[in-house]
Parts: sequence; structure tokens; C-alpha cells
Amino acid sequence: MDTNNFQRIGSVSNAHVGRDFELVAKKYFQQHGIMLVANYAVPVGVGSQKKNHQFDLGSAEPPVVVECKSHRWTTGGNIPSAKITVWNEAMYYFHLAPHGYRKVLFVLRDFSQKRGSSLAEYYLRNYGHLIPNDVEIFEYDEETGDVGTILPSAKPVGLADG
Repeated sequence: MDTNNFQRIGSVSNAHVGRDFELVAKKYFQQHGIMLVANYAVPVGVGSQKKNHQFDLGSAEPPVVVECKSHRWTTGGNIPSAKITVWNEAMYYFHLAPHGYRKVLFVLRDFSQKRGSSLAEYYLRNYGHLIPNDVEIFEYDEETGDVGTILPSAKPVGLADG
């Protein structure tokens, strides 16, 4: 039997998990008056040369780009290193996104008793130096359906002023 050790337990595929989580984020923003579309492309680049990059969700009015990450701690409670690298990549693309866009990392709240923090709190503590000043991190609690911000400088949840 061919098994995939990296497959989320109980899911059809990791791609399905990602798309379902994007829908959660999309509904959240819609409830707050922000209509987002999937695979929203904006020009990014470090110099004068730009190339379109597709963010998971986005909007031109108001200008918002969102990356969605439904990552969890490993089953043993260890740090999911490869997934943290993906978060770092998201921060780089947020840094390169056009000025004036609201930038949101929308993540699943996954708390580790072993570590005493959620994955997002761990990321902020250990990789905060890679997070651009204008990025907000929203954490979705799948048990309660609540969304909170974990970044101290983030705008209050639900502000639709872009």
C-alpha cells in the first residue's frame, strides 16, 4: 500500500485542506465587508523588473492580499520546519507586494502543549525579524470559529478600512 506520510490525517488531500481553509478566510473577510477573489495576482519584484505573483486571496478595492496557511505542529509536537520556510516565503512576497496593499497572513490556530504556544505565536517569537511592519497575522480557531490577531501592531480584527 502506498501511503503519504505528509498527508493531513482525515483529509482527501493537502490541496483540499488548503482550498477549504481559503474558503474560511474568504468568508471571514466577506462578513467584514471585504470581497476577496482566489489567486489574486499583483506585480512584485525587488527592482524595476516586476512579475505577477498570485496570493491566495486578494482585492483591488480595498487593496488587500492574503496568504492562508493551515499548518499544524508535527504529530510529535515538533516544529514543522518545512512549513515555517513556507511562512518565510510568504513574508518575502508580502515585502515585495505593491505599497498600499493591506497584507494578511491568515493561519490556523494550532496550540502545542509541549511548546506552550500556538504555531503562529512561535513564528512571531522566533521569526518576527522577517515579518514586514505592515503585515497582520490572523489566527483562526477551528473549534470556536473565532479569529484573532496575534501581531501586536495589527489592526483590530474586522476593520474594513484597508
